[in-house]
Amino acid sequence: MTDPDLLYSEEEEALRAAVRGLLADHCDPAGVIARTETETPHDIALWKALADGMGLAGLLIPEELDGQGATHREAAVVLEELGRAVAPVPYLTSAVVATEALLECGADDLLTELATATTIGALAVALHTAPGGPFPTVRLENGTLHGQLTGIADAAVADVLLVPADDGGLYAVAADDATVTAQPSLDLTRPVATVVLDGAPGRRLGDAEPAVRRALRAAAGLLASEQLGVADWTLTETVRYLKERKQFNRPVGGFQALKHRLAQLWLEVVNLRAAARGAADALATGADTDVAVAVAQAYAAPVAVHAAEEALQLHAGIGMTWEHPVHLYLKRAKADSIAYGTAGAHRAALAELVDLQAP
Repeated sequence: MTDPDLLYSEEEEALRAAVRGLLADHCDPAGVIARTETETPHDIALWKALADGMGLAGLLIPEELDGQGATHREAAVVLEELGRAVAPVPYLTSAVVATEALLECGADDLLTELATATTIGALAVALHTAPGGPFPTVRLENGTLHGQLTGIADAAVADVLLVPADDGGLYAVAADDATVTAQPSLDLTRPVATVVLDGAPGRRLGDAEPAVRRALRAAAGLLASEQLGVADWTLTETVRYLKERKQFNRPVGGFQALKHRLAQLWLEVVNLRAAARGAADALATGADTDVAVAVAQAYAAPVAVHAAEEALQLHAGIGMTWEHPVHLYLKRAKADSIAYGTAGAHRAALAELVDLQAP
């Protein structure tokens, strides 16, 4: 077997430049902060520009279903840039998680709707659920769905909910047939909600277990790229700030103790990039996917959180203010650290995958 090429291709770099340019024009930090202070933190106009204008909602969807027919490597590049901007859009939840579940079920009509950005999908499984882990279901009674599911990311803007039921099926439920109530969320740019179904009609798409497992595996693997974007932005901005901030008439970044902290952080981010690229490539090729995803998530969360914490500290007093965007990155990093399984859960999964017994 040949070693994977983890370097970015010319096409991937062109995609990055296009997404970064769009975000620079439409997703400035002040605007994101302002949105988090409202009851509608999602930026639907930005989502339309990304999903419809650039066709990014259908990256993982085959061309015959009006998608782009691209791979997880391209989706990972998009998520890196969305992480760098902490963009309040449902890309991971709709264009990755819901899409992967629908691909497993073969729901071509819904996939076309997602690809053309006419529909936003959300898998009604709690954000903290790890791949392969247990997940709650709702009751199927007399052909309708009853029950409550909590911690559903981006449910507030979803048009269709993909709901696992106790008969083992995955059901498509129109969001208008559910009661969606916002829950307190640390990460205000990816809010979670409670979904209540009281006799909601649903269309059975397929078996829930393989669909959820596939969706959460892709989510965990590509989340590492979002965490890479968070870490890379916080490191870059911290270096820039320390070059400008002066103390005793010299740049703060020139002090040896701070150089050591930044050098350590740089090494961590470089290693995170390798792990995230490895997971994206494995998802694209199907080679050692479970191992690559577990490695990436075991490493990604601590690095993203560390980078954001260092940024907050090294920005000193200004970093503690609400006006500075670093708090958005710390909250995203913290929330991502438990999304789709904690680092500890992925380390345990990795140990089992490589037949390494825990002490």
